[in-house]
Amino acid sequence: MFSHVGQSELPIVLLIDDDLVSREVTATLLTMSGYTVHTAESGAASLTMLAAARCRPDVILMDAQMPGLSGPELIAKLRSRSAARILIVSGSQPPQELAAKADGFLAKPFSADSLHKLLDGHAAQADRTMLDPNDPVVSTEVLAQFRKLMPEPAVRQIYTAVVADLSRRIEALAGAIAKGDGDEIRRIGHAIKGGCGMAGAVQAAHLGALLEASPAGAEDNQLDNSTTLLRDLRSAAQGLERMLDSELPA
Repeated sequence: MFSHVGQSELPIVLLIDDDLVSREVTATLLTMSGYTVHTAESGAASLTMLAAARCRPDVILMDAQMPGLSGPELIAKLRSRSAARILIVSGSQPPQELAAKADGFLAKPFSADSLHKLLDGHAAQADRTMLDPNDPVVSTEVLAQFRKLMPEPAVRQIYTAVVADLSRRIEALAGAIAKGDGDEIRRIGHAIKGGCGMAGAVQAAHLGALLEASPAGAEDNQLDNSTTLLRDLRSAAQGLERMLDSELPA
């Protein structure tokens, strides 16, 4: 593995591909355009890099099919170690399960222009957020109320369940967005608003309300907003996990 250093204003890319030629060609295309690129020849190698903080990518480009750790399992492990957007590249249409877990897809072989458009589009989206900076991850009042009513392990159990349920909802939301199913997107938003609202998970509940309120029609604009909300929900879920570790350690 190696890295190429370019312009700091462009997103930092982690490229994961077991094929040497594909890896070198893609890294060269990106480097010549000014991107900072780190490469890994396997899913396991990429996780080692992230764990050692050898790179902090803004975008992860990963091949859809690699020996060993790959596909949805790799995406789940990458998300647990990085907040980067994850884009998959493949010589064939990826399975729906895989496409739903990623933030974008690019078919091989691809041109330099197609690659740049994908990265530029996601760079622009990364600047968008619907998270309210005034919203806490968890309401201090609700947390304090729970602590008065039950022992600490029981409070932790509640929020552990909230995190697990939110993770399932996020996965379902990604699938609904991939299918362009506006009704399902709104239904998932309603469920997130209700469940997270009861637990005082303010950020996630607010984002769920925004999903539920997505207007029918104008589907392209709705899906753009839903994609932003999906990314924000992943950030909110990570915030809940950090809260668990700091406020309610096991």
